[in-house]
Amino acid sequence: MNALSLTPTERQQIDQGPFFSRLSEALRNDILQRAFVRRLPDETMLSHRGEPAEEWSAVAKGAVRVSSVSLAGKQISLTYVEPGTWFGDIALFDGLPRTHDAYAHGETTLLCVRKADFRELLQTHSELYDALLRLNCRRLRLMFDMIEDLNTRPLAARLAKQVLLLARSYGVQEGDEIRIGLQLAQEDLAQLLGASRQRVNQELKAFEREGAVRVEPTRLVVLSRDKLLVAASR
Repeated sequence: MNALSLTPTERQQIDQGPFFSRLSEALRNDILQRAFVRRLPDETMLSHRGEPAEEWSAVAKGAVRVSSVSLAGKQISLTYVEPGTWFGDIALFDGLPRTHDAYAHGETTLLCVRKADFRELLQTHSELYDALLRLNCRRLRLMFDMIEDLNTRPLAARLAKQVLLLARSYGVQEGDEIRIGLQLAQEDLAQLLGASRQRVNQELKAFEREGAVRVEPTRLVVLSRDKLLVAASR
């Protein structure tokens, strides 16, 4: 990979990602030598459900929206892949088609490894098997936590927790405030939480009255992390 293909900020996102940063220097270098950069405008489709998997990727800038289509034909956002996160390895492991649609959310930069190179990396570095096993175990734990929250916790608590996660991943500190850089409409938040937009709007207004957040068009600003933590624990 040409090191100039990534900006310093994008390279930092890759280097400091929780998965990549724990790999040995030899494996990190080998991945980077085989990788190439893709720069995508907003809403570019990366993969379609049912397609064969061809790449293993990491987000260096922006985000990737993973979505599905409801029985009524509506696109439903399931999650957003944040900078520093690698994805797409599951379908490369089992050889089955992609399970969801994936789109660039905002201007997005990806670092990609082709399927053949991914398999060579696995053959050359047994360490990569262990690292990906730990990564997928973490994904399973998070998935079970989400299912538990959906079935046992009120919407206000789930929304507060989601806003805190967004602030951690995309937050920009501005004095005492944290501006969430990821552009999300209330409908997007509602889809992530399995709720209606109207109910999410009601809870956000309640958070505003409590001085926990400020709602701006397509943006959220965290005013009090402590108040959101209290709401998330209810």
